[in-house]
Amino acid sequence: MASFDAIYAKATAAMTSGDYARALPLYEQAIGLNPTHAEAYYKRGNALRLLGRPEAAIASYDEAIKYKPDYAYAYCNRGSVQHGLKLLEAAAVSFEHAIAFAPSDIVAHYNRALLMQDLFRWDDALASYNAAIAIKPDYAEAQFNRGLLALYLGDFQTGWPAFEWRWASAERLKIGALRNFEQPLWLGEPALQGKRLFIHSEQGLGDTIQFSRYATLCAARGATVILEAQQPLLDLLTTLDGPAQLVAKGAIPPPFDFHCPIMSLPLAFDTTPDTVPAAPRYLRADAKSVEQWKTFLGEQKRPRVGLVWSGNSDNPIDRQRSISLADWLPHLPTDIDYFCLQKDIRAADYDTLDASDIFSFDDDLMDFKSTAALCECMDLVLSVDTSLLHLSGALGKRTWLLLPYVPDWRWMRDREDTPWYPSVKLYRQPTRGDWTSVFNRVAADLRRELV
Repeated sequence: MASFDAIYAKATAAMTSGDYARALPLYEQAIGLNPTHAEAYYKRGNALRLLGRPEAAIASYDEAIKYKPDYAYAYCNRGSVQHGLKLLEAAAVSFEHAIAFAPSDIVAHYNRALLMQDLFRWDDALASYNAAIAIKPDYAEAQFNRGLLALYLGDFQTGWPAFEWRWASAERLKIGALRNFEQPLWLGEPALQGKRLFIHSEQGLGDTIQFSRYATLCAARGATVILEAQQPLLDLLTTLDGPAQLVAKGAIPPPFDFHCPIMSLPLAFDTTPDTVPAAPRYLRADAKSVEQWKTFLGEQKRPRVGLVWSGNSDNPIDRQRSISLADWLPHLPTDIDYFCLQKDIRAADYDTLDASDIFSFDDDLMDFKSTAALCECMDLVLSVDTSLLHLSGALGKRTWLLLPYVPDWRWMRDREDTPWYPSVKLYRQPTRGDWTSVFNRVAADLRRELV
């Protein structure tokens, strides 16, 4: 009969190779031979967690702690699983134990910081980020997430420099690697007068729309601005003041003297909430396309409201921000004509959309140039946090943004307006997952202001 040590070694080898399904029964067998071995329970818990069995993982971590009450790693991993299950208070207790038994464990401090954010305990979250960074100053994820929290809290002076740590976690964030050029990076110095500045896009379409406004400021400093953007945005961005040339992402840019990632421009300009370059509108719809839409739509007899209820499903925060059309539809007041502004309709929403009175259009009519023109025909745009929200805001259209309980950092906290878009009003969930209260407030305001 194989010994505990032999079976345990096989289980550990399977875990190391990523074969969690093979490791699990081996750990079970090892525990049968040595039922008080705390580390075997801990590693079994890890296997269960990685196999998508969180409740069983917690039970296994509990067993590890039973036989080793000061097992800091077991407390830490249990806290992470509890956090994932939204057992927030239980997770807080687990992290407190983990830190008490292993004060220098940066992962425990970092995980506690993430939890504190979900509990809206901002000071505690900052303290945990600071503790992790004090132990390991180059801990990129803690630096980056502390920066996001600072931006969310309105501390742009701390937030923008820390936001640069995103490049150290680029693979995890799926933002691509930092571009390397022979020309130097520009982050506010030296002077741009007479120089050619290449601003290159990163992350999503909405990010490009939001931060493209800084091209105007760069041109005002005397730069010849070359703006790179994703192909679908190029026609739209021809209306932006500032760029001398637009370049499709992936194309070879013309010669330049300096370069800057587009989302580093707020740092370059020392942006604060009071100095966000927030023109009432900085993009314009094509006038000919607007007239074509007006002719196509015909005489307006009722208020027109554009709807955007879901975004890119690949976005990590999509489950929080997107809404099922079937959930939203019953709350929309009558006596208003509603128009679908989004091109991509999820399979789960097709039947609801087809059975509704919402006007929708063929995909070939819904590129960004055409959608911008359709936005101009609306009295109001209702949107979740997507690129079309940024489009509507950049056009200066009256826009109401529906936000989850913990929104993206750029919408900050405790306010109904945003320094980024003067025409946008924010509707926040009062508690986690409570869209009904948001729908009710939006419906009441629609009835009062449009019907």
